[in-house]
Amino acid sequence: MKRTDTFYQSSRWKHLRSVILRRDGYMCQISRRYGKRIPADTVHHVFPREEFPEYQWQAWNLVSLASDVHNRMHDRVTNALTEEGAELLRRTARRRGMDVPPQYK
Repeated sequence: MKRTDTFYQSSRWKHLRSVILRRDGYMCQISRRYGKRIPADTVHHVFPREEFPEYQWQAWNLVSLASDVHNRMHDRVTNALTEEGAELLRRTARRRGMDVPPQYK
């Protein structure tokens, strides 16, 4: 049985999630890169919050995605980033002038 993560139940997260969805026009930002207009229903932590808790509340670390696109970002057995999720992390780090964490190089 999967444990419920209380982080996602917090009012602070719910508010931030709504801010990010509104910022991104309620559209999946990965699909948008390819000229598709797909509604977003999920907000994804680009730098996973379990590994990078210092970034969990940063708007730059959050992106609106459609649930099927979000599922492609994580291995749903291990919850590790897939290659697609790692590439998004690398692009985000480069865009922000940050070093790419060694485990994602």
